[in-house]
Amino acid sequence: MTGKNIVVIGAGYAGVAATKKLAKKYKKNKDVTITLIDRHSYHTMMTELHEIAGARVEPTAVQYDLQRLFCRLKNVNLVTDNVTNVDHDTKTVTTEHGSYSYDYLVLGMGGEPNDFGTPGVKEFGFTLWSWEDAMKLRGHIEETVAKAAKVRDAAKRKAMLTFTVCGSGFTGIEMVGELLEWKDRLAKDNKISADEISLIVVEAAPTILNMLDRNDAGKAERYMTKKGIKILTDAPIVEVKEDHIVLKSGETIPTSTLIWTAGVKANSDTAEFGMEAARAGRLVANQYMEAKDLENVYVIGDLVYFEEFENTPTPQIVQAAECTAHTAAANLIADIEGTEKHAYKGNYQGFMVSIGSRYGVACLFNKIHLSGFLAILMKHIVNLKYFFDIRSGYYAFQYIMHEFFHIKDNRNIFRGHLSRYGNVLWSVPLRIFYGSMWLLEAGKKTFGWFGGESWFTDSVKLPFAWLQAETTSGASEAVEQVKEVAKPIFGFSYAYGEEPMMVFDKAPKWFEWLMEKMLPTADVALFFQKAMTIIELLIALAIIAGLFTWLANAATIALVVSFALSGMFYWVNIWFIFAALALMNGSGRAFGLDYYVIPWVQKVAGKWWYGTPKSLYGDK
Repeated sequence: MTGKNIVVIGAGYAGVAATKKLAKKYKKNKDVTITLIDRHSYHTMMTELHEIAGARVEPTAVQYDLQRLFCRLKNVNLVTDNVTNVDHDTKTVTTEHGSYSYDYLVLGMGGEPNDFGTPGVKEFGFTLWSWEDAMKLRGHIEETVAKAAKVRDAAKRKAMLTFTVCGSGFTGIEMVGELLEWKDRLAKDNKISADEISLIVVEAAPTILNMLDRNDAGKAERYMTKKGIKILTDAPIVEVKEDHIVLKSGETIPTSTLIWTAGVKANSDTAEFGMEAARAGRLVANQYMEAKDLENVYVIGDLVYFEEFENTPTPQIVQAAECTAHTAAANLIADIEGTEKHAYKGNYQGFMVSIGSRYGVACLFNKIHLSGFLAILMKHIVNLKYFFDIRSGYYAFQYIMHEFFHIKDNRNIFRGHLSRYGNVLWSVPLRIFYGSMWLLEAGKKTFGWFGGESWFTDSVKLPFAWLQAETTSGASEAVEQVKEVAKPIFGFSYAYGEEPMMVFDKAPKWFEWLMEKMLPTADVALFFQKAMTIIELLIALAIIAGLFTWLANAATIALVVSFALSGMFYWVNIWFIFAALALMNGSGRAFGLDYYVIPWVQKVAGKWWYGTPKSLYGDK
């Protein structure tokens, strides 16, 4: 095979999916090079931009650095630049700072907001199509509410505190849902009543959420109406002014904030690429995602116009973006390998919309309808699946932290019960006590403290039959007789005069079989019990010092389970497990070494595994 240069333009959902598939296929083929060009050094999770604009999560929560996404795919060359021209004759992509020749070109530059020529939208409206859009809107809302709190004129104050969303698609409804949850915090911080903040959805069509089943859309509408969101249908906006909007009916709505989510068109930069365009500027492609009348050029994502059904192009949603990307990548590979190409086939597994962090509606596989908690849970599962698809465990973990732990004002599916913003200072006494308890137990087994019996002898302490002598001493027989007399009593605490009950009187057969494989002889068992004692000692010291407390406490849980299965653990001590679970929530970061060590480990390990993220890629 002669060398092949593949250039992918755009690191959105489609661009990342196509690049991942191509890079995986040619990971060990040095004849194929892949260049991914985007104006940003990161991939944006655009479906969650409303969370940034609505101040639910931190600004970086939807930014996924490209080097972290492609760190183990060394055949991908990342370039941060703006594409200015594509010359199909010379097969060259020109950017502001360089040029790149290609044998195959994949265009995934996405779309941009479509204002349909409505006067005033560009000057006075806010869009939600990029991270910059989200941050601009977030700052505007915070600033507007702060200013309104000091305005005495009732009409002006009302207009400033009226937030209007144009468009009732997924983006618009999810944005107004974030505003619904945010308004209490905005009101509290600025010392006004939350009732003063008005939320309005304006839709030109007679119904809202038109990609959903009517019953599901009805649930969403009833929820929003119940929460005080005003919904206007059959109400096209014909003009936007600085302090009000004008509807086709002639009615005006005084507002200082219009969020425009009413339509999408193709990225306008592609207008100069000399390619045939269709409705909303989308580039025409065939069933293989090949650009019309061009060789070795593929179009994917929101940019492509392919009529999956008559007069119905592929929808501009993430599922379609990924499907078009996989189709294009598969057919590009087929072209290089000389194998059969495959036509596009949409695989849309469902639609879902969140209205804030705690309520949503969803329809899966066109037959399973969910609402409320289950719908939001499903949305999180779908988002986590996305990270699995792009092979990024790092960002899956970051997503979990942002969505479940690093949240404020109870703005998540579990109403804040998992928030890490609780003060871990008060877990320090428990950490010291729990670590000391393990230190004492290890001391008994190591040094014979407090009458304990040392495990550093030639006597096997593990209660497995094959490790014990064939005969028992008279003392052992006496112990057995006492056990027969004193009936064990179940309980989670010790009462005077009671014999505490073991979790297991004897090891389950499967565990005994496993132990026999691991500890076949007394010599191996002696080494094992001494090693376990040392491990207990190290764990105890780590917990007391607050070093790697998550791992140390997880290890104590594993030890407790092991002791219980061995027939060596009482129910009255089962609290060990729950204390360890409580301490796993960052307890070492207050007066512990984890305060210093964990950030350092994260920094060093991240640099070793991912390299150093940059604001620009491709700089020589």
